[in-house]
Amino acid sequence: MTGLSLRKVAVESGLNIGSVRHYFDDHRNLLVAVANEVGDRMGKRLTRWSAGTLAGLDGEPAVDALQALVEELLPLDDERRVESIVLMEFIVAARVNPVFRPVTERMAADMRQVITQALDVLRVPEPAEEAERLVAIVGGLVLDAVTPHGSLGDERIRRTLRAHLRSVLVTGRAGTPRDAPERAPGRTPGEMT
Repeated sequence: MTGLSLRKVAVESGLNIGSVRHYFDDHRNLLVAVANEVGDRMGKRLTRWSAGTLAGLDGEPAVDALQALVEELLPLDDERRVESIVLMEFIVAARVNPVFRPVTERMAADMRQVITQALDVLRVPEPAEEAERLVAIVGGLVLDAVTPHGSLGDERIRRTLRAHLRSVLVTGRAGTPRDAPERAPGRTPGEMT
């Protein structure tokens, strides 16, 4: 984002500077428009996954469906990789440039809402709290995938996400199956009654 100017955009797009200035007062407004475009693209992909498609799913089918939804946010192809890089740049820029904060905050809130709704439909206890964990995992996976220090390839990203989703949907956080009967207090699983 550093070094971006309306003149450079005009040259790259084959337009004259007056045409670019007609739509954007300065490079910051142009950058906000880019961030909004990235958010809109991600939003359109997420709208393909309505909460109704998750209703009644359990076990591995629930993991499959939720993974497909969350993968829309991950840089697993060229288009999503570019979007993720742009988004990460805006998140970093928003720390010091308040003009970007409303855009990044809206995108974060929208992502949390979609994930919370999905977890709620899948009957995950405390869906908002679990959504925060999943958002943190998504953020870490994106950061690893689009920065030079990253080492996770697409398959490893998918496996990491799947392991977390299984821990939420198939087994409880303590590692016991969600539908397993509760043990009597003070007894270990192999203990005789």
